[in-house]
Amino acid sequence: MKLQRLYSLTRQAIDHYHLIEDGDHIAVGISGGKDSLTLLYALQGLKQFYPKQFELSAITVDLGFGEFDLSPVKELCERFSVPYTIVSTEIGKILFDTREESNPCALCAKLRKGALNEAAIKLGCNKIAYAHHREDLIETMLLSLIYEGRFYAFSPSTYLDRTGLTVIRPMIYVKEADVIGFKNKYDLPVCKNPCPVDGHTKREYVKNLTKTLERENPGVKDRLFHAIVDGNIEGWPEILSKPTTEVIKNHE
Repeated sequence: MKLQRLYSLTRQAIDHYHLIEDGDHIAVGISGGKDSLTLLYALQGLKQFYPKQFELSAITVDLGFGEFDLSPVKELCERFSVPYTIVSTEIGKILFDTREESNPCALCAKLRKGALNEAAIKLGCNKIAYAHHREDLIETMLLSLIYEGRFYAFSPSTYLDRTGLTVIRPMIYVKEADVIGFKNKYDLPVCKNPCPVDGHTKREYVKNLTKTLERENPGVKDRLFHAIVDGNIEGWPEILSKPTTEVIKNHE
C-alpha cells in the first residue's frame, strides 16, 4: 500500500464520522506494532494538509514485561516532530506474578487503557486514536457473536464520559493486508510484543477462523464488514456522506 492510499482511506473514515475537529489534540496509542506505527504515519501526514488543524502526541504504555527497546519508535517520532511519551507500568507483574491470571487479556486491556487515558489527560489531549483496522472490526464482531451471543462491534468514535476523552479509530477502512504491505514498503520500526500470551488468545483463534472462512467463501470478509457498517449497531454514529459500501468498493 502506498502512502497516498493510506491517506485516502484514513481521511474517508475521518470525514464520514467527523473524527477530527479544529483544535483537537490527539494522543496516538503506540504499541510498537505495525498497526499503530501505520496510524502514526497516516495522522502525521494528514496533519500537513487536512483542513482542520490538530495536534498529535504519541504515547506507549510499557507493560513491564522486560526488555522492550522502543528507541526505533522514539527516532521515528523525532523525525515526525511528534512528542513521544513512554509510560512505565508493572501491569505484566500484576497479571502474571501477583494475580497469576490464566486469562489475562481483559484485565490487561483495562489497565493499559487506564494508563493511556491518564497520560493523555496529563498531556492535554482530548482524543485518543486507536489503530484498529478492518479485520479488527470484523474479528470483534465475531468474538461478540461467538462468546457473548450479540451483534456488536466497536464504533468509529466513542466518548468516554468518565474521562472526557473521545476514542477515535481512523483506520477502520484499511485492510490488514494493506497494513502489512505498508510496513514492508516503508520499513516500519516494529517492536516485538513481549507479552507471553501473544498469539494464544481467543482473538487469535477468531483471526484464523476468519482466514479459513475467506479461503472457503471468497468475499466473506467484505460481506461481514458491510454488515457491520450498515447494520445500525447501537452507539455507531451515522455516516455523514457517501455510502460506506460504495466508497470501500472503489478501493478494492
